Amino acid sequence: MLHIVDDEEIIRDSLTWLAQSRAIAATAYAGGAEFLAAMEQAGEFDAQGECILLDVRMPDLSGVALFDALKNRGIMRRRPVIFLTGHGDVPMAVDMLKNGAFDFFEKPFNDNQLMDRVLEALQASRATGEQDAVRIRLEGLSSREREVLDLILVGKMNKVIADELGISMRTVEVHRAHIFDKMNVKTAVELARLLK
Repeated sequence: MLHIVDDEEIIRDSLTWLAQSRAIAATAYAGGAEFLAAMEQAGEFDAQGECILLDVRMPDLSGVALFDALKNRGIMRRRPVIFLTGHGDVPMAVDMLKNGAFDFFEKPFNDNQLMDRVLEALQASRATGEQDAVRIRLEGLSSREREVLDLILVGKMNKVIADELGISMRTVEVHRAHIFDKMNVKTAVELARLLK
């Protein structure tokens, strides 16, 4: 999903059409306050696989102020921001990129280059969401399950794991089953691929 936040209706309409021409779902907002209200109402601050195209200068809430608000909520990794401006300058662009923006485009922009970057931002958002999901699953493992996991990942068999940890082979089998269940995998190969 692409979120377009720009106070100019013609820009919103053309960006929505451009996104749809690339099979990207898009929603447009007339300003930063409208976008924040919609996101808060929908409870979508933890979304992934999304990107925000954000105009720098808007009357109600500037793009920079909205960016700071989003950054304070800690969602910049999951929702990359691409700035658009008709009044950009190099120091502003550098500052936004240093502060975590995904990219910065000056109007008028090349349609294909912008949509290519949007697609890259959407892919980065999905990848980050997947990494976060794996991290959360790992955090759900007990300390003993983490020990067993580490030994599974280096290719040790259940009997060797049992000997190294001083537990029964049956206990290792139970831990192994819990690990596979919590990590949502069926084999040690899938587990290794997930955690590479």
